[in-house]
Amino acid sequence: MKSLTFADRYPIAFLISLVDMAVVFLSALLAYFYRFDHWQLPVHYKVVILVVALIYVLVCVFSGIYGSWRGQKIVRQLLKVAGCWVVTFAFLAVILVILKQNELFSRIWMGAWFISGIVISCTYKGVLFWLLTRLRKQGANVKMVALVGSGNLMNKIQQQSEDHKEFGFKVINCINLDSNQHSGFEKQLKKTAEQGHVHEVWICLPLRDGELLKKILYELRYSTAEIRFFPSFEDIRLLNHKPTDVMGFFALDLSCSPMDGVNQWFKRMEDFMLGIPIFILLLPVGILIAIAVKISSPGPVVFKQYRNGVGGKKFKVYKFRSMRVHEHEQGKLVQACRNDDRITRVGAFLRKTSLDELPQFYNVLQGRMSIVGPRPHALEHNEYYKDLVESYMWRHKVKPGITGWAQVNGLRGETETLEKMKKRVEYDLWYIENWSLWLDLKIIIMTPFKIFSDKNAY
Repeated sequence: MKSLTFADRYPIAFLISLVDMAVVFLSALLAYFYRFDHWQLPVHYKVVILVVALIYVLVCVFSGIYGSWRGQKIVRQLLKVAGCWVVTFAFLAVILVILKQNELFSRIWMGAWFISGIVISCTYKGVLFWLLTRLRKQGANVKMVALVGSGNLMNKIQQQSEDHKEFGFKVINCINLDSNQHSGFEKQLKKTAEQGHVHEVWICLPLRDGELLKKILYELRYSTAEIRFFPSFEDIRLLNHKPTDVMGFFALDLSCSPMDGVNQWFKRMEDFMLGIPIFILLLPVGILIAIAVKISSPGPVVFKQYRNGVGGKKFKVYKFRSMRVHEHEQGKLVQACRNDDRITRVGAFLRKTSLDELPQFYNVLQGRMSIVGPRPHALEHNEYYKDLVESYMWRHKVKPGITGWAQVNGLRGETETLEKMKKRVEYDLWYIENWSLWLDLKIIIMTPFKIFSDKNAY
């Protein structure tokens, strides 16, 4: 018999969901005492707390919080937890406004509840994660793994498990299937399948070895271990690679946007909930900038230019004009460079601080851009780079953004070399593949700090 881990013996996800509900009630109670200095909650407060507890657990279920954290990074998981609280309270606010019940509840109480809930949830889950990693480093709560396959990927996985014992995986058997060692591997596999203490079998093979994969699965047909396939994509650039069902056939997505279905809805809600208040708050600043642009040089206040949006469709992007009105050769666009004499004094300040991008919040409200996403390049640049940079046009799988992962990592401004553009595209594709609401929030928070420290913007 295979030795059972603690997670095998007990329904961890169910237990954690009960603890989460208790945390919702505890944080609400503490916030109520902080606000009113007593513990006697009115009935309508109790009802709201129960509703929030149920919504929070459902949001956690859909976000995957109750899945295994084994092998995951704690910071990313805790950001997900905080994000679940944000989404839950967003739902609560909508419900209270629709039912016209928002005046019945103290805003101070709700704010204190929201903050204390995040703090308590992240603290107890962080401590639990830390305790588990300590146990795994000492050899407890470890899943035994058998590796089957060939190539560099298998070696990297084995090395990773040895270097990071806190992940909780230990490779106890390694069957190397290099081209000269295919014969006789069936006996090794059969022995692996019969080993009761193997929890998981990881198969590492290139996609071209489909027939070999079928043989391996056949030899493991009696094994009760979890079997995972780690395809080697070392020579293929991927954007997204989740498995999907198409007309009853299994498909592995290689170049598909993760922002479809419910994710597309969440992304649009994020743009509305953040875009509208930001647009209103910055409207007075925009009026002052418009006056400064008009006074600084003759010409229109707003510069309009066609760019490629999601799916490659053209749309007009809006910016405060930062250059003097000038003509450029049809089909050829010269990027702004350091000490460019076309840039006005006001324009230099606007470009340095990215204030020239403020009108693009209107593009966001139109639904043609997002607050966070790959920056839209000029049409001429797209035509030039699409054949020079691999997967360049995959940037258009999602809506372009006012700020992005490349920009907060110092890749703003002129891309005078091919290497700089390749680097920017790499960051853009990483963002698309790893997109989440929490990543968007991180980029938004980082943006103001990066603007004033970036020397590449001019």
